Amino acid sequence: MVKNNPFIYSDDNKRYHTLYYHNKHTFGGRIWKAVIDGGFTCPNLDGTKGIGGCAFCDGGSGAFTKPLPIQEQIALESERIAKKQSDFKMIAYFQVHTNTYAPIGELQQKFRTALNCPEIVGLSIGTRPDCLPDEVLKLLSELNEQTYLTIELGVQTIHDRTAENFNRGYCFNEFLESYHKLQERNIRTCLHVINGLPDENFSDMLETAKVLGSLRPQAMKIQLLHILEGTRYGELWKCGKICVMSQHDYIETVVRQMEVIPPETVLERVTGDGEKRKMLAPLWSMDKIRTLGGIDKMQAELDSWQGKLFDE
Repeated sequence: MVKNNPFIYSDDNKRYHTLYYHNKHTFGGRIWKAVIDGGFTCPNLDGTKGIGGCAFCDGGSGAFTKPLPIQEQIALESERIAKKQSDFKMIAYFQVHTNTYAPIGELQQKFRTALNCPEIVGLSIGTRPDCLPDEVLKLLSELNEQTYLTIELGVQTIHDRTAENFNRGYCFNEFLESYHKLQERNIRTCLHVINGLPDENFSDMLETAKVLGSLRPQAMKIQLLHILEGTRYGELWKCGKICVMSQHDYIETVVRQMEVIPPETVLERVTGDGEKRKMLAPLWSMDKIRTLGGIDKMQAELDSWQGKLFDE
């Protein structure tokens, strides 16, 4: 650990629990993620809960294209990574839409297909709290006994008034119920947070981090609201009805959020990747290196670190 860094889960100058550190101490080195499109949809797109999706989601803006077979997707990712690293391992990341929203047989087939690929050492499955019925939880428990499993829940905010505005389709109590069911089954869970949602201020965002941190999740992802072409927020932004965070405000918010998150929680992401060809705002978000460097710099200047103000 670098001298004068008070944060215990670090081998360098980072004052927060990075995914690199976690993977190094869990797997012995870097782990790549193979992003998989499992061909799923979402109850917020197909009319079960709503249509058009969340206001920031571009999934409802056009026709779906049938993805390649899972084995082919993984093979393409392997080919890409092999150009950078000869000996590597990957986690199959089912990221697109709601990846537990399908008949149980289909879920079993797709997840096990990924696990049968020799490069794959685990699964990461993105889903919604309202798409975890008992039969799915049973399947996830079985997978959890066989491999390294993470369930990623897109809670975004604890504030139901905000969630209603962007058409999330479930309340915070529904999230809590599903989260506790996952924890009862010892399933590693990663919670997604979005900063900069319309009508939320610094106090709202800090409260989201504090409340979610009090749940002691195994992992969290923090990212900025990206305004994308083809979304409801994109249209509102073009009309001047919503604005976006400045880079400085985002960095300061993340630094303060980290202070109320327990140190053992892995922060798998502290900024995000918006699709460049669809990105409307904020354009500064495409410079991830500058944002990450700004977080490191502010933490050092303030002598701040993840968990500094976490209340046991």
